[in-house]
Amino acid sequence: MSTEQSPLHEPPPNPFGGKTLIVDAERPGCFTLPSEALAHAQQDDQIFIRPGVYEDRLVMTERTIHLVGAGRDQVTIFNRRSGPCYLQRVSGGQISGITFRYVGSDQHSALNILDSVCTISHCRATEGLLSGVVIYGPDCRPTLLDNEITHNRESGIFSFAGAQPYLRENTCFGNHHFGMAARDEGTRPDMIKNICRENMLSGILLFHLAKALILENTCEENAHWGIVLTPDCESTPKSDDLPQSNHLAHNPRGAYTLTTEPLADIGR
Repeated sequence: MSTEQSPLHEPPPNPFGGKTLIVDAERPGCFTLPSEALAHAQQDDQIFIRPGVYEDRLVMTERTIHLVGAGRDQVTIFNRRSGPCYLQRVSGGQISGITFRYVGSDQHSALNILDSVCTISHCRATEGLLSGVVIYGPDCRPTLLDNEITHNRESGIFSFAGAQPYLRENTCFGNHHFGMAARDEGTRPDMIKNICRENMLSGILLFHLAKALILENTCEENAHWGIVLTPDCESTPKSDDLPQSNHLAHNPRGAYTLTTEPLADIGR
């Protein structure tokens, strides 16, 4: 399969010293699907996806990953039967420049991350029937940077079961529940400079013993509050100081609230 470069959509140099595998469904000699390139990729190889819409499912387990798309407005990976991207115990690497879209009717997320450590940047996760991105497991410490998480049936980014992700400069809007949510003892995301707007409940939710650093986020124009916490949770800074450390304007019910029933409005 080809490792050549396109004059219009050239892959970045591979910083790991391996090959660059090209995915291009229209060009002979290239891989036709990202999953095909993934099956051939060695530890130090990079996969570059040229513009296109690919019906595919990526499953990455117990490996590193170096997956680069031409841009989230130019590359879409979608699936009808399952979430289009599943990471389990990924030990390093990066994913960037791709839209992940779920178009089925069962309960799946667009991006599923279990006990993995990698960087996901400049991607989009959309139309999940669960949250757009689910991050879970006590060894789950990914970095999500400058992603767009939109129009998912539950929340945008949901961290639970002990995950400790670093979430920075992501935009979560138009989701049916919250822009970002965290649940469970041991779960401790860092939420820094994210934008959570126009979500159908509130911008950020912290519940069921979760802890979080919540700093310099913008939560505005959500249907309820900017930030919702339950009394058993712990935020840094403390709840009373959240309006001074974040931008929580133009939410009809106020900047933040403490409640024992954060999901009452959706019947839970």
